[in-house]
Order: sequence, then structure tokens, then C-alpha cells
Amino acid sequence: MTDGTRALEGLRVLDIATLGAGPWVATFLAEYGAAVIKVEQPKGGDNMRRFGPMKDGVGLMWRSMSRNKRCVTLDFRVPEGQDLFRRLVAGTDVIVENFRPGTLDRWKIGYADLKRINRGLVMIHVTGFGQRGPYAARPGFGTLAEAMSGFAHVTGEADGPPTLPPLALADGIAAAFGAYAVMFAVYHRDHHGGEGQEIDLALYDGLMRFLEPMLLEYDQLGTVRGRTGNRIADSSPRNAYRTSDGRWVAMSGSAQSIAERIMRAVEREDLITDPRFKDNPSRVTHAEELDRVIADWIGRHTLDEVLKRFEACEAALGPVYDAAQIFADPHFQARRSLVKVPDPVLGALTVMNAVPRLGATPAEIEWLGPELGQHNEEVYCGRLGLSTDDLAGLRARGVV
Repeated sequence: MTDGTRALEGLRVLDIATLGAGPWVATFLAEYGAAVIKVEQPKGGDNMRRFGPMKDGVGLMWRSMSRNKRCVTLDFRVPEGQDLFRRLVAGTDVIVENFRPGTLDRWKIGYADLKRINRGLVMIHVTGFGQRGPYAARPGFGTLAEAMSGFAHVTGEADGPPTLPPLALADGIAAAFGAYAVMFAVYHRDHHGGEGQEIDLALYDGLMRFLEPMLLEYDQLGTVRGRTGNRIADSSPRNAYRTSDGRWVAMSGSAQSIAERIMRAVEREDLITDPRFKDNPSRVTHAEELDRVIADWIGRHTLDEVLKRFEACEAALGPVYDAAQIFADPHFQARRSLVKVPDPVLGALTVMNAVPRLGATPAEIEWLGPELGQHNEEVYCGRLGLSTDDLAGLRARGVV
């Protein structure tokens, strides 16, 4: 049962970031009811509007990433724009920004300046290398984070090059960490009598956190982990296998009970007591031999046959999907993993639903990414009390 509200209703957020991780932080908050105002430069706006696939001149990723946000334009590089920005900040809980360290300070709208206006303000800085350290001033993108975090080094075939992900992996993980960091700070402020605070998030932080096993291995054993393709050094069996009808399946037997079920599924129950495969350390040592057994059985059966057999044995295995297969999957449909949202230009756009699912205060996608400056009048006149003449003058001077 839902109670008709969303978890973050009443939270006011200013999103002055561009492109990936920063705006995604604000998107995650907006899905759960935060009132997010997206602030863009009057000329051109956020580059995300023109990033990635487009249809009829509409950036598809922009539409999704800017869901539930009200979009205004403002040039806070000029004094008149800075004054207007300070007025917005006075009634704001959270600012999300990703300018290079020191940029906002030079414009006199850095955290120290803004906290004099609003002591409860939480500001999250999402940058390539963080706010301090030898690399702080460097420009940074997710690709650099994926390289320097160690991710690319351990991804790919053993005899192949380091492999970068074909998506904004570091940005997405950083954004998820950023969203819950914001809520930590807001909770501390509201429930422990604290003030607002700054959050320093580098793009590599979240991804490196999940790569900790290889760091522990180096720290304690002096081992530098390399690439192992679809295998991992910690568990076996774990790989992708091709079926007789040319489809691919992936599996993991990280738990002893699951590994034993996999052996039963491929009709080799005798391997359960084989000294080479009796426990996980032994299976890791003999991973190539076990892979050959599994690949041989799967290669002699169709995808449908493999899925039915593994399901009957309660062994963990799943098909490798492309986008069309994701859309067609009945489980994803039943869970509404993808939802169709109306769009004034495209008619409708199917986007990924909000994650995670809250039972009483679920997220909601109210609208997709607006046009540049679409909410200028609503925000500047409705929230700040400017007249339409005031707004027209700001527009004429290039401030909005």
C-alpha cells in the first residue's frame, strides 16, 4: 500500500552540473519526489542535450536523465546572474555541481559564500579527481576513472588489451554513491541538529570501492591481479557459454550448493566428489578443466533446453540479452523495469524505471527532460516573485 506521497517530497535541489554523474545524482533524488531545478547556461544548455543517440533532434539520454526536473537558464558567470542564483540558494536544501575545484569560489558562489546565506545547505561536488590532491585541478571524465580505478586493467581477455566499458559505468556508480551521500548529509542536518556540509566525490571513488578485492590482494599478498576474460579469480565456475543454436548464457557457481547443482545440470554429478572440484579453491585451480566440461554440455543443447534443465536443477544461469530481448522478457515486463512515458515531441519514450522500489513511497516519473528554459517563468516569477517585465529584461541582457 502506498500513502500517496514520495519519500523526498519537500526537499529542494539545484542541479547546476552537466553531462553525467552530477546530473544523475539529482535525477535519482527527483524520482523520489525532490523538487529539482536544473540550471543551464542560456546559450546551448547542458551538453547532455546533444549527447548520444538522437531522434528528430531530441537527445534521448537527455530526456531520461532530466526526468522530473524543472529547467531554467541562468548565466551565473555575470554579477546579475550570481545575485539571482543566491536568491535561489536561500530556499534550497541541496546543490549538485561538477565544476573544476575553485571555479564557483572565483564567481563568489562557492560553498563558503553560499553558507552565509543558508547554513543548512548541502553541496555535493562531483569531479574527476576530487577537491584536493595533486590531480584536483585536472579535467576528468568517467573513462579516466574506469582506467585509473583499475577496472580496465582487470577487464578483457588475458592476452588482450585493457577493456573499457561501453557505457558510463563510473558516472553511474558515482551518481548512486552521490545520491545516498546527499541523504546522509540531509539526515544528519535534520535529525541530529547539524548544519549543512560539503560532499567531495571523485568519479573513481565508487568504482574503486567495488574493486577492493584486488586492492586487498595486493596489500596482503603482493599480487597484481590481471585479466581473466569472463572468469574471475575468486570463484569457479563462472563464464559465458555458447548453446547449440548460437545463443549465449552466463553462470556463476560462487556458492558450494550452486556449484554442485551446476554439475548435476550438466549431467556430471560425479564431479561433486572429484578432488579437483570438491570446493571453491580447488575449482578455481582447475577452472579451465571445469569450463570445458560445462561448455561441452551446453554446446550440445539449445538455449531453451539449457534454461529448462538448469531451472529444474535450481542452478543459477541466465541468457545474455541484447536490447530487443530485454524489451521482450516477460519478467521485466511484469516488474515494469521499463516504463513508457509521454513526450511532447517523440509521442512517448520507454525509459528505465526508478531503482530501487519502495513499497509505501514509490518513485514516479512525472515528465521527461524539458526544453531549455521551459520553467523560467514558473521558477523566477512564481518562486522568486519577479515580474514578467523583470524576466523579459533579464532575458534581453542574456542573464537567463
